[in-house]
Amino acid sequence: MKSDRLLSILLLLQTRGQVPAHELADRLEVSVRTIYRDIEALSASGVPVYAERGRHGGIALLPGFRTDVTGLTADESRALFILAAQGAHAALGLDEALGSALRKVMAALPASHRPAAELTSRRILVDSARWMPGPRGSDPVAVDLDVLQDAVFSDRRLRLRYRHSGDAGPSAYTVDPYGLVSKAGVWYLVADRRGSPRLFRADRVQAATLTDQPVQRRPGVELADVWAVLKRQVEDRPVGVDVTARVARDRYAQFVRLKGQFLSAPPEDDGESEWITVRLGFGDVGDARTLLPFAASVEVLSPPEVRAELAGAAAAVSGLYAETGRARR
Repeated sequence: MKSDRLLSILLLLQTRGQVPAHELADRLEVSVRTIYRDIEALSASGVPVYAERGRHGGIALLPGFRTDVTGLTADESRALFILAAQGAHAALGLDEALGSALRKVMAALPASHRPAAELTSRRILVDSARWMPGPRGSDPVAVDLDVLQDAVFSDRRLRLRYRHSGDAGPSAYTVDPYGLVSKAGVWYLVADRRGSPRLFRADRVQAATLTDQPVQRRPGVELADVWAVLKRQVEDRPVGVDVTARVARDRYAQFVRLKGQFLSAPPEDDGESEWITVRLGFGDVGDARTLLPFAASVEVLSPPEVRAELAGAAAAVSGLYAETGRARR
């Protein structure tokens, strides 16, 4: 449409300054003659645009002229460039349209807003799909992302105290952040540790401290690249053991928050029983030991080998404490 083309010309001139007519024609896929007609239309509408002929000529706006077609604040500009994962738009056939829209918005932004908006698009990613089919559970725990954001946008290394699922206490890491990803409403820090990609769930970060050291990312690698690798590792993880278990209703929300990545089917819930039945997928029998911290609030119903594995582990712990008690007496 002509109106869309006129706006595109205006935005390009605001961003680039003087632009040769043939370059505008190539970018907008029209003839040079059409570009000159469009320039006349812009001029007639009051836009101070002019064409300079010759080898080094081109089309430009009068110095000092600018129209802010967006009216966006700096924070609003950053918010627009928090990109959803490519798959979300590809599924609707809108990847190309999204890219075109963002280029137009970027061109329309005041020059002072552009660096922050562009950086935001490289450091924050939203992926709305859940890891595995199954219930979403309760709302995610509110996470203080301020320090993580500071590390991401200031390009500095980060020290973490991080508690892995099933661990009694936190572990200490120094990491090189690439950015933050919201995966189905759960925030993750994507970072390198000793040059290898790692994923840290934000609500398991017990402490985060910025260092004075500059971040050391792998050359040419961006957040989207690292996220694609980590996501594939999680989704391609082999599921060798199907487990059926029941979870106490009063612990179910916590169970889904901590073990939701292992859920392989919707829950069986009659809304009245004290228990909710779930299906889980583990890599091997030993992985099911991560259910032990829930104690009597989770019971594995099948298969028998997983029940035996958990019973053996629980008996070993019980025996250890029994021996300790005898020794003290």
